[in-house]
Amino acid sequence: MAAELEHRAFLYSGDDDFLRTAVPFLEEGVAAERAVVVVARAANVALLREAAAGLGSAVEFFESESFYRHPVRTLNQYQHLVVGQAPRRVYALAEPVWTGHEPRGLLEWMRYESLINAVFADSGATALCPYDRDRLPPQIVEQARRTHPDLLVDGVAAPSPHYEEPLRYGAGCDRQRTFDRPRLAEYLPFHTEDLRDVRAFVAERAALFDLDEMTAQNLVTAVNEVAANALQHGVPPMGVWMWESGPEVVCEIGDNGFWQPDALTGFLPPRSALQRGFGLWTVRLLVDLMEVRAGWDGTFVRLRMRR
Repeated sequence: MAAELEHRAFLYSGDDDFLRTAVPFLEEGVAAERAVVVVARAANVALLREAAAGLGSAVEFFESESFYRHPVRTLNQYQHLVVGQAPRRVYALAEPVWTGHEPRGLLEWMRYESLINAVFADSGATALCPYDRDRLPPQIVEQARRTHPDLLVDGVAAPSPHYEEPLRYGAGCDRQRTFDRPRLAEYLPFHTEDLRDVRAFVAERAALFDLDEMTAQNLVTAVNEVAANALQHGVPPMGVWMWESGPEVVCEIGDNGFWQPDALTGFLPPRSALQRGFGLWTVRLLVDLMEVRAGWDGTFVRLRMRR
């Protein structure tokens, strides 16, 4: 029988409060012979290296600033960690980076914390997620109560009364998105399985919009996958739009089909390339952000790349 994930938000105030809980947590994981990992802001990594020096190499340290760069890639990193450490269970102190995000990106990181509950539900892992109540905006702390089944506040552990299941939470994130398309967006229709014109259209405009070569190639690959999906499952007419939006290049693939994806579509790591959802998971890894809008007026997948 698979063991359940333990996912708890740790709301603390200041360094002393942080260390009073974080150090015993690491000691407990080492004593239980778990794979103990710290992913925290550089300042907290430094604090823990000193305070938990006696644990030596039994704890692996990563700085959040380099680990938390992209929500889906971070999920993928943790997935590799959990699989790679099996049969040992992972014991993780995991602190995301909540600064420096524009609103759309911040929303995806909030969704990421909720997705942990679905992706690692049967992993048997233990995750303690620190939130500094003195430093973080109240909005972030409030979302922690909705994305974590359990809370640890002032030394007291209890279920969160505000917790929402990932499907419901993700649906709420989707409702906050807007899908306005500029009138001057360039458009190319497509209708055959030969997608060379689509790839050339995207590559040429990616160069004009100053995407670097690797980023442009990732976008071309992602668009090709989504367009092939539309040809297989969608309804004509089908097309690709492309435009600039501030520091981002945006590409949207649309068709006239009615699709009803749930809020976890393309977010859960597939077990193999043959599993349904592998294509959209790959697309999410390739681009900075993938957004889906589906309804009676058609299905639209929007891909965003930062320059």
